This record gives sequence, C-alpha cells and structure tokens, in this order.
Amino acid sequence: MNAHFRILFILFWIVIQSQAQSKLEQANSFYDQKKYSQVKKILEPIEKDNPDFAMSQYYLGRVAFDEKNYDDAVSHFKEAAEANNKVAEYQVWLGDTYGTIAKDANMFKQGVLAPKMRNAWEAAIALDAKNISARLSLIQYYIQAPGFMGGSFAKAKEVANQLIKLKPAEGHLQMGTILLQEKKNTEAEKEFLEMVKADPHYTSNLAGYYTSQKQYDKAFALFEEAIHKNPEDYLSIYQFGKTSALSGQKLDRGEECLKKYLAYYSPKQKNYLRRPYRKTEISKKRKKDWRDCRIEGCITF
Repeated sequence: MNAHFRILFILFWIVIQSQAQSKLEQANSFYDQKKYSQVKKILEPIEKDNPDFAMSQYYLGRVAFDEKNYDDAVSHFKEAAEANNKVAEYQVWLGDTYGTIAKDANMFKQGVLAPKMRNAWEAAIALDAKNISARLSLIQYYIQAPGFMGGSFAKAKEVANQLIKLKPAEGHLQMGTILLQEKKNTEAEKEFLEMVKADPHYTSNLAGYYTSQKQYDKAFALFEEAIHKNPEDYLSIYQFGKTSALSGQKLDRGEECLKKYLAYYSPKQKNYLRRPYRKTEISKKRKKDWRDCRIEGCITF
C-alpha cells in the first residue's frame, strides 16, 4: 500500500511539473506574439515556492520593460535574481533597466542608480565569464558616467580587452569607440581596421567611422566593394545612399541605391529602418539639397 501511494504521489508530482512547464512555454509563446496580457494572466499567479517562480518573474520583467513600466521591471528582475542567483541574464536585464531609468533621471537619482547598474553587470560577468552583453553595457557605463560615479576610460579599455579575447571584432569595435571618445582618432582607426580583419561582416562599422570623419571616399569605396561582392547586400546599399545624402557626393549613385533599397523592403519590414523614406520624399530631398537630408531611424555607427 505504501509503495502504491508513493507511486501515485510521484505520478502526481510529474503531472504538476509538466503542467507548470507547459505554462512557461505557453507564456513564452504569448510573449513572442506580444500578447502581454496573456503572459501576465499565466505567470502572475505563480508563487515563490514554485520552481518556475524565477523564470516567471524574468518574463514579467521583460513584459514590464517592453511596456515601459521600468520600475515594475526592476522589481520583477530583482525577484528573479533573488529566487535564482545563478542566472547571468537576470542580472544583465536588471542592470540594463536601471540604466534605462537613469537616462531620464536627475543627477541625484543617477548617482543612486549608478552603483546598482554597475553591480548588476559585474554580477552577470561573475556568473558567466563569457557574457558579452554585460560587458557592452559596462563599457558604455564607464564611457558615459562622470568620474565621481565611476566613469573611467581606463576601466572601459580593460573591459574592451576582455571582449577582444572573447569576440575579437566586437572588442576592437568597442576599443575604437573608446579611443574616439578620447579624440585619439589615429589609434581608433587602427582598432577598426583590426575589427574588419577579425570579421569582415563589421565592414559597415569601419565605413561608418570614415563617414563620421568625413572621409567619404574611403566609405564609398568600402560600400562599393561590399556591393560588388554581394549585389544583394542591402545594408551596404542603404548605407551608400545615406552617406551620399550626408556628404552631398555621388548623388546619382546614392539615389539609385536608396531606390533599390526601397524597392526591396516594403513599409511593413522594419529590420533596418523605423520609417523608410518614400521615393517622393527622396526626390524632394534630391531637388532641394541632399546634404540637408537626414533619414529617420538610420543605422548609426
């Protein structure tokens, strides 16, 4: 009898666990569909003694973040991190949410939030030595924060060097960005060249650097090279048109590229642009002065 009872209990527990797991999967599916009310309906009843509590709080935090309820997002990510202190992703999102709040906060509140976001990203790295996201956020923190809040180019470079070992191209990109902030343009260019050597897919970033330095000929050459290698490289096609608009150079070729880009991407496709310029708008800008053209939602360097 006791053995029979134990078997029934085990079966009951398995059913409960499978149902809980299916709830998480269902919530995840609703989250991907942006059906946030359904996500909350499924996950909010999950209590702390449930093994899925941490993950449920994480998804509720993601929902709150997407809905721009950042204080609620912080609460959920903190709950997730406290319930399971071994998941780096919880700490990354906690730090990023603190950072989002800090952007629009006054100086006093920024001072309060600064150590919280830094500690969260450092905790993520401690949990996952190969974590890229936390390091990227830390670099931005060290670059942007004033010295009394812990900002430091030296610390930013230290993290960038860690990235170079983990993901060379991204590490060189970040190091170059830091050097640009220090106005060490020659050294920054060397880093960007190393970046492309490590991964040619970062060529658009090098071209973006040349555009920012008004070295348009070098930028155009890189875009043309990329388009020659792959005529369907619509990122380079778009960037050529954007650079043409910014520089006032190669206008005919630039208009050709933007028209080709717009012909390929429908208004519903927003992979690269929030709102692509319509052809009529391009023509108006072309007739007026392409140097005044600023494309909304453009891919920035």
